[in-house]
Amino acid sequence: MSQKNFSTVTELVLLGFSNHPQAEVPLFLLFSLVYMVNIFGNTAVIVLVIIDSCLQTPMYFFLCHLAFLNIIYTTAVVPKMLFNLLAFKKVISYKLCLAQTYISLFMGASECIILAIMALDRYVAICYPLRYLVIMNWSTCVQLAVGAWTISFFASVVPLSFTIAPFCGPYIIDHIFCEVPVLLHMVCGDTSLQETMTVVGASGTLLLPFLLILLSYLHILVAVMRMHSAEGRKKAFSTCSSHLTVVTIYYGTGMFMYMRPKSLYSAEGDKLISLFYAVINPALNPLIYSLRNKEVKKALKRVLERWTVSQRQKIAS
Repeated sequence: MSQKNFSTVTELVLLGFSNHPQAEVPLFLLFSLVYMVNIFGNTAVIVLVIIDSCLQTPMYFFLCHLAFLNIIYTTAVVPKMLFNLLAFKKVISYKLCLAQTYISLFMGASECIILAIMALDRYVAICYPLRYLVIMNWSTCVQLAVGAWTISFFASVVPLSFTIAPFCGPYIIDHIFCEVPVLLHMVCGDTSLQETMTVVGASGTLLLPFLLILLSYLHILVAVMRMHSAEGRKKAFSTCSSHLTVVTIYYGTGMFMYMRPKSLYSAEGDKLISLFYAVINPALNPLIYSLRNKEVKKALKRVLERWTVSQRQKIAS
């Protein structure tokens, strides 16, 4: 094992799915479709919330932030992964590898905190409906959003910049993109500090928001059980179902990837887990929120009707 300085490393081998060459072309087609669904779906959510006044509420304000970070996350990962699926020489530049590591960590931490804020929003809406618009006013929403991005940056990017260590050759990454748990295998010498920082960071950006989500939904459950109207209980649960689905998928895979010791890593298993929370889940989010949400469906219908009317008027004129 040779040790080199950071400055001498210019290129890393990114194996991806090279162990299954017969599957690379089908996977390229599949992930290209998933990526297009992700970009179109999340962009549509943002545009829909901007142009439809009925969706300009705190819940959809934070949903726009979630859609935005999903686009950034997958764009940092998927294009290079798609290129390598068809490339004979499967490599990634050192700078792009670091960029993927920082962006994936930053966006992952931001998603955890934003999901926690969305749970808090649902808690206020259900438990304090008459004071909802007073508590979750636009000033509060903006402060929460700015706080989420700021805390995520200082809890993920800043500690990583101080603890990242030189890599040892051979510079081969048996993964689909660069992220912290995988790069720990390439660090020279003892990685106990890096592992500790990873667990501490994950506790702050994964575990604490998750506990806040659990606490919020515990209060929501108590409030819903006290409702006398069956229709009211059904409506309350329906407003939370989409968020709960996203939280379950994202936290289940994220915690398994980032909150376990390096000795439990499995290359093939980690690829599947990373695929789910970095590629598939961001594409599922807009589908979950649109297919399971009557307000989004109605807003989409209104926008399409207005667009159809405007097109008919243009043709008539």
